[in-house]
Amino acid sequence: MAKNYKYKKAIIADIDELVKTRIIVLRAANKLSNDVDMSLVEKESYEYYKSALETGEHVAYLVYDNGAFVGAGGVSFYQVMPTYHNPTGKKAYIMNMYTASEYRRQGIAFHTLDLLVKDVRKQGVSQIALEATEMGRPLYEKYGFVKMEDEMELIK
Repeated sequence: MAKNYKYKKAIIADIDELVKTRIIVLRAANKLSNDVDMSLVEKESYEYYKSALETGEHVAYLVYDNGAFVGAGGVSFYQVMPTYHNPTGKKAYIMNMYTASEYRRQGIAFHTLDLLVKDVRKQGVSQIALEATEMGRPLYEKYGFVKMEDEMELIK
């Protein structure tokens, strides 16, 4: 980390910043232009954050450079049935990783990811997943994430 960025754990008062970042991330990840209506996603994201930040089901970090927002990342916690490899059934999903373009390649995303993983580990969760964009994949691989082979998904 070349500069002294401020990493702030998000609280309820940060919901507007979190929702704004969520929309930026979704537009970028899905290659959506600014004219695509995201009002429903915005509304639902606001409700999600309002609930999940209160219960601890979501943890997020916001990153600032002299008060200017430059990055973010979050993790959602969820429960599945216990298995041999995951006897508690607790899982975590990293999402909403974002760094403003002019701040990329400075270690911000790596440090944000590290803060999130440490929070996950403090809660005793051993399984952490994420969906990587082409741009983000090298970061996650550098951290130690590996591609999952056996998972499938039904869309629509």
